[in-house]
Amino acid sequence: MAADRQHLSTAVPLLFLLGGLSAFPLGPEKSAGVSCGYESCHPTKPDMLNVHLVPHTHDDVGWLKTVDQYYYGDRNDIQHAGVQYILDSVVDQLLKNPDRRFIYVETAFFFRWWKQQSPAMQETVKQLVNEGRLEFVNGGWCMSDEATTHYSAVIDQMTMGLRFLNDTFGPCGRPRVAWHIDPFGHAREHASMFAQMGFDGFFFGRVDYQDRARRMLAREQELLWRASDSLTPPLADLFTGILPNGYNPPEGFCWDQSCDDPPIRDDPDLEDYNVNDVVQRFLNIANSQSKVYKTNHIIMTMGSDFQYENANLWYKNLDKLIRYVNARQASGGRVNVLYSTPSCYLQELHRANLSWALKTDDFFPYADDAHDFWTGYFTSRPALKRYERISNGNLQTCKQLEVLGGPFSSTGPFGQDDSLTLQRAMAVAQHHDAVSGTEKQHVANDYARRLADGWRRCQVVVSNALAALSGSMAERFYCDGLNISVCPISESSKQFSVSVYNPLARPVVWPVRLPVNGTAYLVSDAGGRPVDSQVLPVSRATREVRRSRGFAVNELVFQVRAPPLGYTTYSVTLRTAGAPAAAVQRRAAASIQNKFLKATFDPETGLLSSFSNLETNQTVQLTQNFYWYNASDGNNSASDQPSGAYIFRPNSSTPFLISKTAKTEIVQGSVVQEVRQWFSPWVSQVVRLYADSRALELEWTVGPLPIQDDLGKEVITRLDSSIQTGGVFYTDSNGREVLQRKKDFRPTWKLRQSEPVAGNYYPINSRAFIKDDEDQLTVVTDRSQGGGSIRNGSLEIMLHRRLLYDDVRGVGEPLNETSHVFPDGLVVRGRLLLTLDRPAAAADTHRPLAQQEVLQPLLTFTEGAPKPDTQLEFSGLQAALPPAVHLLTLSRWDGDSVLLRLEHQFQSWESDVGSQPVTVSLQKLFATMDVLGVSELNLSANQWKDEMQRFQWRPEEEERPLLKPLEDPPSWEVTLKPMEIRTFVLRVRLR
Repeated sequence: MAADRQHLSTAVPLLFLLGGLSAFPLGPEKSAGVSCGYESCHPTKPDMLNVHLVPHTHDDVGWLKTVDQYYYGDRNDIQHAGVQYILDSVVDQLLKNPDRRFIYVETAFFFRWWKQQSPAMQETVKQLVNEGRLEFVNGGWCMSDEATTHYSAVIDQMTMGLRFLNDTFGPCGRPRVAWHIDPFGHAREHASMFAQMGFDGFFFGRVDYQDRARRMLAREQELLWRASDSLTPPLADLFTGILPNGYNPPEGFCWDQSCDDPPIRDDPDLEDYNVNDVVQRFLNIANSQSKVYKTNHIIMTMGSDFQYENANLWYKNLDKLIRYVNARQASGGRVNVLYSTPSCYLQELHRANLSWALKTDDFFPYADDAHDFWTGYFTSRPALKRYERISNGNLQTCKQLEVLGGPFSSTGPFGQDDSLTLQRAMAVAQHHDAVSGTEKQHVANDYARRLADGWRRCQVVVSNALAALSGSMAERFYCDGLNISVCPISESSKQFSVSVYNPLARPVVWPVRLPVNGTAYLVSDAGGRPVDSQVLPVSRATREVRRSRGFAVNELVFQVRAPPLGYTTYSVTLRTAGAPAAAVQRRAAASIQNKFLKATFDPETGLLSSFSNLETNQTVQLTQNFYWYNASDGNNSASDQPSGAYIFRPNSSTPFLISKTAKTEIVQGSVVQEVRQWFSPWVSQVVRLYADSRALELEWTVGPLPIQDDLGKEVITRLDSSIQTGGVFYTDSNGREVLQRKKDFRPTWKLRQSEPVAGNYYPINSRAFIKDDEDQLTVVTDRSQGGGSIRNGSLEIMLHRRLLYDDVRGVGEPLNETSHVFPDGLVVRGRLLLTLDRPAAAADTHRPLAQQEVLQPLLTFTEGAPKPDTQLEFSGLQAALPPAVHLLTLSRWDGDSVLLRLEHQFQSWESDVGSQPVTVSLQKLFATMDVLGVSELNLSANQWKDEMQRFQWRPEEEERPLLKPLEDPPSWEVTLKPMEIRTFVLRVRLR
């Protein structure tokens, strides 16, 4: 198939259709005579050192102040910062000199400012963008964290920001460069995503101090990052540059109102004339910087946090600096200074046509000194990290049901609303001082409030959509406190229904646990068939943690089977007479097992002692316990560096054991078996094995961490196994590709290890594992956490942190979380899922398990029995997708169009079965929608896939990779290769 179509961002772009063309607006047309992007760069001089001055501001979307406070300039007693004034001032100053340039990053702020401008000002700004004088870089809703974000949420927030720029400014609004100047370490998966989004290059500011020192000597601060071991080069290749001063100006050259550096005093008749001194100092810095970079072009970032509120100060001095330095050329000076942007600088590096050092690992962990490893934030604010992950799943469900429910989902019987509020809240939450846990407490509270408000509004959408699909107008109830056995309807009702919506594109079996006060219930599925269920007492830990928020004494447990991208309904009725709740036996547990797994416990200690896979006849010795590191207070060490929100700095490499033994209770039944362990008043755990599960669940409850001894505590759980790891373990990158880690080792340089624990911690976003030739033990997490393998055969994961000192990285307060419910310190609950497999087949288990943990089924409740005409089961798909394929995105786009992303969720090397290419028919995908047309886009959905052209770069000591040949125009048959994500806009018609 082939058809002519216009460019993606023209006024009336055309959607490729089978049998015709249809209008499909995605952005305004690029006007004739417009000169933006690479065409708008100032000329350089090939025989000189060219210094690219990049005026910029770094505007955190929340950190010391909330996002609203930063925008309006409120609470300047905390930090003087007002983003609206920055943009006002910059635009005013750009208009005064056409040579000036400015870059802007955070679309969340720019979007707010744009809405408040008059039509005349909007036209003025469009002109600045069309002339390349105001350039957007990165372009996401925020500058996301790279350690603690899940790839699906990163793609969503980038898509939101880039779409706004595309719709508002057309091609001139599309960023060419990714710009992550502040995140605290850099993930390989982020680089892979940026490459697939069409970026030509990537610049960041923070890199490990040892890595930087080596790269400066070798002149390798600019490199080619090969960010996938599965995608064919150069699909995930990304040119990467490390900026010279973090993201600050050179010392002595900050002319913001927040700085104290002297201005350029250029009247020779006045006192303190300093032009010659300023010029000479600048030339010295430029020449020194040029010695650690590879070309005759260098970049200087002229700005910093929330600068340019009075842009005149900056531009007046920069104008003078450029004029006076370049005046030296008349007398033989060899330095040329110019206003520039990251893309203009990148273009000159590309024109140099050099080969670049190749990197295939990542930039974790990050340290800025010998004892200052930024590995604490991998776990900081674990409750917020979990809430963000839950909110991501809720958002995907909300967006899917907006599509499946049709227009009724936004304007149904339960009100008018959409998913946009939750989309924006989730986008802001990806910021590198949000989900990272490195913000002030009141800011963390604000992020959580935004997520809660977004979910409240999405509940309207979900209720409307389920009403449309089921035909039932009954009021739906939501129970967000199920993790602590709180759900008013199940606690008080004698009869109710549970709808289970499954956002995955494959059927799932899922355990439902509902707080109840009865002892016997009849549970039936959508076909009226009875379902095996079990009633067991609420655990002691749950009773304590929920305080006065619920009154159920028991839990009703049963397993549901939900269809792909659809829902099923279960009816629950209290029996007037029946067996009592399962008895809790206060005795030592011997073992629990189902047909797949067996977990054995030591009768003397109450601890796990071995773990078996009964299908593969594998057994490993396995113990698990809880420990805490004594956080350094900075007063007893040579470096004077305490642990804090960012930094993990234990006083000793040996953690304190919380208890050698655990008091145990055992509950056994046909649905679930539990071993309840009590380690201390502030640490407990339930080890669970469900009847049909291939994973052992460890539900931990930690807190309040005691601080009466004036010791900050960083709590870990450690799994010690008989697996021979040789110091090697594996972690995921943003929930996707897995990277090998090795104790006290970095692939890029010879490490001088100075922190044997913190220096071996890595981000664990969704899973980590250890293995040898025979066995692989995988741990799937329910949120982002930090961890490492400090001992052979072990894997430790940090669960909770409570610290009494600030780590002097800017946040200005200790990480000491309390709340009105927990005034003595936060209590956090979570779970780990353990699997044991042969290494060659382990991914077949942990890949779908991790996706299921991110996209958990959503439960909604209605009073009484369903009406006879209610449709009790529904699937939005004609058939389940193959096991290797994950439906990543299904959301509304424009009018009768939807955005669809399909991904291959296996790496090329990890499964004999799962790592094969898979073909899916788009025409046969949906059960309730006809697909009339399809067009393929890049990952961020702001360019046509076949029109996306990127700079190509040559790695050192390797042949230049061949460009991937253009594929045939999109058809109904879509083939996915390992780790490939393909993005489509579909024109659909509801049946």
